[in-house]
Amino acid sequence: MTIKKITNTSIERNYLRLMLLLCIIAIVGCKDSKPSPKKSPPTKQWFKGNLHTHSYWSDGDEFPEVIMDWYKSNDYQFVALTDHNTLAEGEKWVTISNDSIYQEAFKNYLNTYGSDWIEHKKDSLNNTQVKLKTYEEYRPKFEKEGEFLIIQSEEITDGHDGKHVHINATNVKQKIEPQGGNSIVEVMQNNLDAVAKQKEAFGHPIIAHINHPNFWFSISLEDMIALKNEQFFEIYNGHPSVHNSGNDTIMSTEMMWDYINIAYLENNKPIMYGLATDDSHHYHTIGSKWSNAGRGWIMVQADTLSPKSIINAMEEGQFYASTGVTLKDVRFQNSKLSIVVKKEENVNYTISFIGCKKGEIEPEEFMSVKRDSASFELTDDILFVRCKITSSKLHKNPIEDLIYETAWTQPVITK
Repeated sequence: MTIKKITNTSIERNYLRLMLLLCIIAIVGCKDSKPSPKKSPPTKQWFKGNLHTHSYWSDGDEFPEVIMDWYKSNDYQFVALTDHNTLAEGEKWVTISNDSIYQEAFKNYLNTYGSDWIEHKKDSLNNTQVKLKTYEEYRPKFEKEGEFLIIQSEEITDGHDGKHVHINATNVKQKIEPQGGNSIVEVMQNNLDAVAKQKEAFGHPIIAHINHPNFWFSISLEDMIALKNEQFFEIYNGHPSVHNSGNDTIMSTEMMWDYINIAYLENNKPIMYGLATDDSHHYHTIGSKWSNAGRGWIMVQADTLSPKSIINAMEEGQFYASTGVTLKDVRFQNSKLSIVVKKEENVNYTISFIGCKKGEIEPEEFMSVKRDSASFELTDDILFVRCKITSSKLHKNPIEDLIYETAWTQPVITK
């Protein structure tokens, strides 16, 4: 009888222990099964970049490494090297000019990067020849995640009947050959279609933008209006020969921008966005006659510093163009476009809201104020509006009559 009593007590104790263990497991399981808190979306940042730059790989007069070092040292976060009809791949040698400027520049290049990095030789005439570094070679030397990005790109250089058609393809995988055509419009469209075809083939983000339409006054407003599936062009280009301001008979690229958007929106086309770029070629002689670095750029508001994120943000219009003015905030919310300038001491700003009313065919200035912040509310009768911010500060290296630092936001429309 005693043995039987002990056995029953042991069973009861084990049963209680088992039930307690199952309760603990159930509690822990319920705790683990609770949905984890939602992660906050990545905080968007402003990234400064230039999408039009040249090197020794075409008609620039400097090595890619020196160019990348300049942009990185001058607080740019991304750069696209856009040499004419070529990518920085394969083998290419350049002969250094005997001009003392270029001889001295080569010595500096050699002293900076060393003979282990630079492959050079003398030709039969005792000229110095240097082997150019490819994109895949120089890229790791400068890129740093979250800090500096180099985007492989190309300036597709084409034309028709003595006129010039230059289109930048940003973030390409392969070189795109000039497509030609029987008119300026056809040449542009054929090249834009070639960019779109590569984008589709690789499933890879690529954008194309029309360069300097007033270069040799090659591309007219009518040509731009006739395009299909194009959203980007240069309203400011830092080359001294591109006529951003137009002349007595040809409108400025900024004015062209408004007329393009009046036509695009009335024909249910996507809105056209405007870029500022350097189109830099000359790195040793500085001045208004030369195509120098640092004249114009874009500021893109993106979640990460990557080609995909930069391009996605640009396609959504989340960027502005600048020749010196920095914006603290650009916001379009509840049909109101609001601007806050990052003010510099002893500098004044004029903020102008420019656009067009529905049914009208001419752009107009809706409002202009002399302060460092302003807002404009779009009413139902407005087709689009954009903002131009002009500083009282002189551009340190201007071209044409564009002597004051300026910024341009992208046009917005009422949804």
